Amino acid sequence: MSETSLTVVISDAPPARLDKALAQDVPEEAHLSRSRLARLIAEGAVRLNGDVVVDQKAKVVAGDVIAITVPVAEDSHILPEPIALSIVYEDDDLIVIDKPAGMVVHPAPGSPNATLVNALLHHFGGKLSGVGGEKRPGIVHRIDKDTSGLLVVAKSDRAHHGLAAQFEAHTARRHYLGVCHGAPDAADPRLHGTRGINFELGGVMKITTHLARHKTDRQRQAVLFQGGRHAVTRVETLERFGAPVVAALVACRLETGRTHQIRVHMAHAGHGLIGDPTYGGRRKLSAKAVQPQALALVHGFARQALHAASLGFDHPATGEEMTFHAVLPDDMAALIDALRLPAPA
Repeated sequence: MSETSLTVVISDAPPARLDKALAQDVPEEAHLSRSRLARLIAEGAVRLNGDVVVDQKAKVVAGDVIAITVPVAEDSHILPEPIALSIVYEDDDLIVIDKPAGMVVHPAPGSPNATLVNALLHHFGGKLSGVGGEKRPGIVHRIDKDTSGLLVVAKSDRAHHGLAAQFEAHTARRHYLGVCHGAPDAADPRLHGTRGINFELGGVMKITTHLARHKTDRQRQAVLFQGGRHAVTRVETLERFGAPVVAALVACRLETGRTHQIRVHMAHAGHGLIGDPTYGGRRKLSAKAVQPQALALVHGFARQALHAASLGFDHPATGEEMTFHAVLPDDMAALIDALRLPAPA
């Protein structure tokens, strides 16, 4: 396999560890993340002053000469598939997709094909990011299989690094629309008594917890207040449905982006998403509150009613601020239209 070589001289006052010093001093155009550098060190592809070093914690000082052998990215083992894509925007560095509900983003056990990555491999036709040592679409964030809406994917190494940095720093802007049971309300004393929930100006509900895998069900996430990963979601109630109110259209803004974050946080607040088989509960709407067609759609809704409606970031190559929007899919639009009908007399 072909390879390239890179020489780095450690700058003044470096971090003491090899991996951290390299992450600081490797030229940006090399597109080598700290995790990629750690793998290269472990693989014996890094020499410190002429000697192979495999310990990423090895000590370094200013003036040390580091030689890095970088293998050329290999072709992905994932097969391209001619699957139609809804492309919102595309240039040489990135692509923005409006993903339909039901499509998995990346192959995994139980979903080995027909994924977004399979479709992108076919669409790109070989022009792919090589971050991580394998030519593949640069997936920098994901949305659940049964959540619809916007995703940005890197096509080049510079885009992969630039976008990943924005998502890691929580500067990418992600807004979702969801339909939940009940309606979050700043006047609800129950919510004021729920740990991790407070209200900001305008009645915006802020949910701040930690999230981690559930102890007994590894497919679920659980709310914690010690351990796990910090997670913040802001929720604004846009419209209330039913008389009395039994459901609401909400806008959710992610400050962090953890697995199932909105779904778990809405359930924690007692307002699980309609149709969510994992966190939504088995709540049924009163036949007196909404029209029969709305009742049928709610009880038969086949997925969590959640849509990634808006996505914003700074273009990793040009620095231009970019924002994209995706209209509600037909199933959610029909659900909302039915819920808007006047309650039965």
